[in-house]
Amino acid sequence: MQDEITEAVTIATVPAIAGAEQRRAMRKPPGSLDAWSAFQRGLWHLSKLNIDDITLAQKFFQQAIDLDPSFSGGYWGLARAQSLAADFHGRGLPETLTSMEALARRAVALDGADAEARASLAHALRKRGDFEGGRVEAERALAISPNLAVAHYMLGATLALSGRPEEGVAALRRCIRLDPRAPALGSILNQVAGGLYRCREYQAAIDAAKEAIRLYPDFPTPYRILATALGQLGRTEEAKEALEKAIAIAPAAFDMYVRNRVPWMQPEHHAHNRRPA
Repeated sequence: MQDEITEAVTIATVPAIAGAEQRRAMRKPPGSLDAWSAFQRGLWHLSKLNIDDITLAQKFFQQAIDLDPSFSGGYWGLARAQSLAADFHGRGLPETLTSMEALARRAVALDGADAEARASLAHALRKRGDFEGGRVEAERALAISPNLAVAHYMLGATLALSGRPEEGVAALRRCIRLDPRAPALGSILNQVAGGLYRCREYQAAIDAAKEAIRLYPDFPTPYRILATALGQLGRTEEAKEALEKAIAIAPAAFDMYVRNRVPWMQPEHHAHNRRPA
């Protein structure tokens, strides 16, 4: 019962506090920002999931680092922003992954008790294809803060990509339950769709991808999952439309994800994405 009460309080208060902090930061002129306010503005822009706002997010996270090099949030925020930027421009992925990991490790070194920093390191390791390392860091984040939504997100994404999609989807859904308005909601729903696709629950994957697209129409990755799931069900024309939209939004990223294979995509999953099961 104590756990249920704690979770209910988390669901009710954490998103509201985060939203209030971001609104307060957005009211300040850029020239008057301290590190915390710059960090909050970075989070606000990051949540919009379009390339212009992600570019601004990177600038505000860098500003937070410049204003206070000992503040861990600027580093892990910049790591996440770099990851999302790569989903659009599809350039320099090896360099981006190296930078992400260095930033996340710096955040952890500055504050080993910062569960968000641990979650970001889990994210960076998972993107490199180090699923065991990603799982361990996500679990460390949860040991520090059991109701931290983003830690459940990082654990779920790692499990879903490493051959445990059912467990991954369960963790991702717990993340959404803990923070229904999470700044990373579009990415979380995209991971849910991908996990369901790997479970071969194609209609459910379509529904999750469409929800991500409804909320974030300029985010390219859900369109690719939507296209593959529609293709598995023989809905060729709809799949073609989704694929064309993905290419139109981020043509270089389409090459990175589909024509090539990213480090976190196992060969069998990549093959499953490109042809019927």
